[in-house]
Amino acid sequence: MMILKIKKYEHYYIYLNKIILISLFFISSCSGTTNNSKSDIDYSDSSSWAYFAEPIYDLDVFFVAPTIFLGDDSTYNMDIDKMELRAKFKGATNMEKGIYDFQTNFYAPYYRQAGLNCNRIRGYKYKSDNKNVNNAFDMAYNDVESAFDHYLSISDKDFVLAGFSQGGEMLLKLIKDKFGDKKLQDRLVAAYLIGWRVTEDDLKYEHVKPAKAEDDTGVIICISTEAPFVDSTIIVPYRTVSINPLSWTTDTSYADKSMNLGAVFTNYDGEVTKEIPNLTGAYVCPKRGTIKVPDIDPNEYPPVLDIFNEGEYHIYDYSFFYKNLQENVRKRIDKKMK
Repeated sequence: MMILKIKKYEHYYIYLNKIILISLFFISSCSGTTNNSKSDIDYSDSSSWAYFAEPIYDLDVFFVAPTIFLGDDSTYNMDIDKMELRAKFKGATNMEKGIYDFQTNFYAPYYRQAGLNCNRIRGYKYKSDNKNVNNAFDMAYNDVESAFDHYLSISDKDFVLAGFSQGGEMLLKLIKDKFGDKKLQDRLVAAYLIGWRVTEDDLKYEHVKPAKAEDDTGVIICISTEAPFVDSTIIVPYRTVSINPLSWTTDTSYADKSMNLGAVFTNYDGEVTKEIPNLTGAYVCPKRGTIKVPDIDPNEYPPVLDIFNEGEYHIYDYSFFYKNLQENVRKRIDKKMK
């Protein structure tokens, strides 16, 4: 793998690994054969988890990682038995883990995520005409669902759901499938589905509840970031439902960059490599529902992956608002635990 070292763009080269790593967001490494409706991964074995917590705190986090590997014409799902892929998977998890793991028990399952090749074929649709692609996403979801079922069998604590990109997609499906159960609804602090979309069709489920304030609980926080001139993306091809990660309001008013506690860029060990206070303001786009960031120079923050165009800031969704998200997770937890 070629590592780029150009000082001007040092703030996103770490991300180039999150994405030549995450390369992310949609590729994998197993085979694209048919899937069982139930995962055959043994999630009672702690080695099936990137993180399997010692339950010392009163609250849990269940985290689903983004894509970390590219596939090919015959490879559609990540092979979780390959150690080099596990290292990348854990590294991508570490980049966001610091937002969520303050005095929480952190759980993050390995799963046979669908590869980037799958998203190239599928595009913005949930289902494709390609059987291998549909099977790949079904396999990924079956793994996540099985891991969550095992988590529920060992813990009765309240929890935060969190994921990025494909991880957010998996969690939204999990919420639609399982959270009609009032007992689960009551345990949910919030679901942070960063880098994904929540559409009008998703809102047909009564238990899919977008956040409306900074401390409401049992809700979904959805953030997809882009430049003001962007009018469609592979992540959000049509309208989504968002909340402003600076003001924590759902109106379209601009939250000044002075409200931005700090953009944070991290490496695969979760270490902070760069922090930029007041990097950008933000507002909810009245037409698209996405988060617009007018203070960002697209030349300074390029899309990196060729599935994204200029001004699509998918790989920075966490980084631009890292400290505000970190503070918000703690506020919602405090509210829930009172």
